[in-house]
Amino acid sequence: MQAFFSLSQRLGKYAPRARFAALACAGALTLAAAPAHAFDLENVATLASQRAQTPFKEASHAVPAELAKMEYDDYRDIRFKPESTLWRADKLPFEANFFHVGRHGDSVRVNEITATGVKPLAYDPANFNFGRNKLSPKSWGDIGYGGVRFFSNLNSPTYKDELIVFSGASYFRALGSGQLYGLSARGLAVDTAGPGQEEFPRFTDFWLEKPAEDGAPLTLYALMDSPRMTGAYRFDVKPGEQTVTEVRARIFMRPTDKPVTTLGLAPLTSMFFFGENQPRPGDFRPEVHDSDGLMVATGEGEWLWRPLQNPGSPLVTSFSMKSLKGFGLMQRDRAFKSYEDTEARYEMRPSAWITPLKDFGAGRVELLQFATPDETHDNVAAYWVPEKLPAPGQPLELAYQIAWQGKNQQLPPNGWVTQSRRGIGYTKLGADALGQQIQYVIDFAGPALDALPPEAKVQAVTTASANARVVESLAYRNPATGAWRMTLRVERLKTAEPAQPIELRAFLQHDNHTLSETWTNLISN
Repeated sequence: MQAFFSLSQRLGKYAPRARFAALACAGALTLAAAPAHAFDLENVATLASQRAQTPFKEASHAVPAELAKMEYDDYRDIRFKPESTLWRADKLPFEANFFHVGRHGDSVRVNEITATGVKPLAYDPANFNFGRNKLSPKSWGDIGYGGVRFFSNLNSPTYKDELIVFSGASYFRALGSGQLYGLSARGLAVDTAGPGQEEFPRFTDFWLEKPAEDGAPLTLYALMDSPRMTGAYRFDVKPGEQTVTEVRARIFMRPTDKPVTTLGLAPLTSMFFFGENQPRPGDFRPEVHDSDGLMVATGEGEWLWRPLQNPGSPLVTSFSMKSLKGFGLMQRDRAFKSYEDTEARYEMRPSAWITPLKDFGAGRVELLQFATPDETHDNVAAYWVPEKLPAPGQPLELAYQIAWQGKNQQLPPNGWVTQSRRGIGYTKLGADALGQQIQYVIDFAGPALDALPPEAKVQAVTTASANARVVESLAYRNPATGAWRMTLRVERLKTAEPAQPIELRAFLQHDNHTLSETWTNLISN
């Protein structure tokens, strides 16, 4: 299995991670001039359909020799000039600027949609400040851009903050007010958990719709390409306390003798280094992660919560269902004291909750977790895998929204997990028994629990996979907080395969009424 994550470098408090995957490039592509109202997803879908009918042509990664020799810190010294920011002079609700192409040459072509038509925005070195670098950019020609980012009055009526960024493959990520960059979304994931190497589709071309002055969302289009897939995307971005990115896409599969094993829709990528369920000795910080759990809402009404972990070896798990209500990688813990990191401020990283706007049909939410040696690597991915793949040439229509949420985020309607800790405190059990048993202490909160009378008898409903048995499961009020706590102790069977993970499920119940989401955990070591 090939790890999908890449080394991430911190570019500053609000800057996105740099992605250094080897990706396919594409040549320039423009459309004939047309009125803005005539340009829509159909235009881009026509191009995607045409590409799907032809063999994939990998574009050259060649960049000017001067750029190819640059070190990372030298590249960081190249800045877009503020006075060149697109739409700033028009005093519109949104502005845009561009990343410079790096030494890996993963460039994109950018076009602007205005009332008079569509025009390409060619690379212009005059838009960049090259800092201390001694370069001759006027000789490079139109090398395209390394990505695009947008700004809005997200946190202040007098200053435009970064709102959403598209940079590297099909990666993008956005911010709600008061948030700092954390996890990312992608346009598509192909064979992320497959037996071979993962395929990274990439956005090769963008069309930016000039913003209106009436509070309409920011709108842009993207053309996606890869050896086995093409796609057309429309993004409508509505900034706010929770910025919402509405995604509409039309995806095509190329005819190929190498079929796709896993097609991941609405994929999310994040980082989990350690947390309350997996503390790290020697680190002064209690937790370090961009997301602490996967939440899933099935069409049948069940809510699931799986705490993330940093496993010793790759873990691939999934939740199958007939229909999906939503899923997301969430950063539930919003307290600074949980992280104690004055630079990274993990409590300000967004959650990303995905809601289908068009039925995804039957399928599964798949979760991948890889080992990471530090916090600079993304090691978690989650996405929807449809039960059936489209035939080559037949489009797959997608419509969903991503809510980038902070303190006010999606939660189950009745009750939810607030923390899950692993470990055994003082006990009279012998050393042999202690070595075989694993204990979790899980705290819950929510309106269904708050409404219980003081004398209510709450039951901990717990199950374990066939290779383990539940030794103890108790539900009781925490006398310090008044909230409900579950203690769950499990033991691996002596006849079980030691390398086989243990699957656990647990929830709270009162008089046959479910009071909480289902806490589901995998013990891999």
